[in-house]
Amino acid sequence: MYEWLRPLLFALPPETAHGVIMYGLGVAQRSHFAHLVAPPPQNLPVRAFGLEFPNPVGLAAGLDKNADHLDALAALGFGFIEVGTVTPRPQPGNPKPRMFRLPEHEALINRLGFNNKGIDALVRNVEKADYRGVLGINIGKNRDTPNEQAFTDYVQCLRRAYILASYITVNISSPNTTGLRDLQLEEPLRRFINELREEQERLGSRHGERKPMLLKIAPDLDDAGMDAMAEVLSASGIDGLVCTNTTIDRSAVAGDPHAAEEGGLSGRPLLERANQVLTGMRARVGRSIPIIGVGGILEGDDAVSKIRAGASLVQIYSGLIYRGPRLLGECVEEIRRQQMDPDS
Repeated sequence: MYEWLRPLLFALPPETAHGVIMYGLGVAQRSHFAHLVAPPPQNLPVRAFGLEFPNPVGLAAGLDKNADHLDALAALGFGFIEVGTVTPRPQPGNPKPRMFRLPEHEALINRLGFNNKGIDALVRNVEKADYRGVLGINIGKNRDTPNEQAFTDYVQCLRRAYILASYITVNISSPNTTGLRDLQLEEPLRRFINELREEQERLGSRHGERKPMLLKIAPDLDDAGMDAMAEVLSASGIDGLVCTNTTIDRSAVAGDPHAAEEGGLSGRPLLERANQVLTGMRARVGRSIPIIGVGGILEGDDAVSKIRAGASLVQIYSGLIYRGPRLLGECVEEIRRQQMDPDS
């Protein structure tokens, strides 16, 4: 069905097409026809971060920034769903157009800029949803908040999201908020993560339940950057990593009409670099810090490549735009096959 619909959707601007798809999924879910969109995958249980996942394939942050569509997305059978990135206050994001398809490369470029309705709206949406699966809430800072005060934004979101989330992801790796990636540098990162970890432990004591906190990192880190990050994170007691966000590198799409657009590149061209960072961070932190592998998954074998590189779980987003919901089941099945026959 999606192969038939995709040319029609691709005739629309990307953000318009996104709205149409989300509306259609909602109708299918409310009409109990979601199984006709894509058969939910079979269970393939995984345990990571102290949580139980029905299968290892989740939805990456960015598709449902405000948790507007939790129940519709859950009907597709994701092992977990991550919503956001959310900021303390609502913000419109960058001017349109701000998302571009690169069909020849099965890629996207976006410079959305954390467009969202704010943490209060997201919390209300999660509270009214029926979804009771594993939920990640991805948090960020408002565009006009200087890095010196970023902790205030992140801790505000952390406190509001804490009760409702299964885990929290701290996003300091988007290329679309000016200066945000500077928080990945060693000394700012050390102070920032240690302060957030202290707040995490306070919240765990207050609520009687400790929620895992993950850090989402960029694919553009060099060896020295990974060395410094691994040292800081290993010492901090962070619960996990998400490898990786989008890339600012355009070498894989050079010559494309949209290659010069500012923003983060995702999709197939990201796979190799994202896997390199995943492999590099796994080697540096050992097995003590679980990793979610994300970036460039367009088929089941891509998901398997991330598991083999050291990921416990994977997430998809851009691949859904090009392959549709069936990608989810394909990834779960290929991971299952690899577990049964590791030499395949």
